Amino acid sequence: MIPTHHLESFHMDLAKQKCIPCEGGTPPFTRAEAELYLVKVPEWHLHGEAIQRTYLLHTFAEAMKFVNQVAMLAEAEGHHPDVTISYNRVTLRLMTHAVGGLSMNDFVLAAKINKIVL
Repeated sequence: MIPTHHLESFHMDLAKQKCIPCEGGTPPFTRAEAELYLVKVPEWHLHGEAIQRTYLLHTFAEAMKFVNQVAMLAEAEGHHPDVTISYNRVTLRLMTHAVGGLSMNDFVLAAKINKIVL
């Protein structure tokens, strides 16, 4: 069941939403809430208090091009992933440090990243 405070945003296309500044004192998503939103961001999975996805590209140059696209998107949204690059493998990890776990911003940014054409 979707909590009522998430009902409207759950039915909207996450990629069309905007990340909003978070403040301390806001509770992070529960595991159940996070699992509901994972359905909306294919290939992302829970990793501790974060969501994570690994991309396998053809070359190092393609990996760097992708990371630069993610960086520009993250700057525009004001929400930034942890990025790990290993030659042609890029792992992105999202969590909202201000709330100590996952927030709507993590799923919004994940949905936007999923729209980047590789």
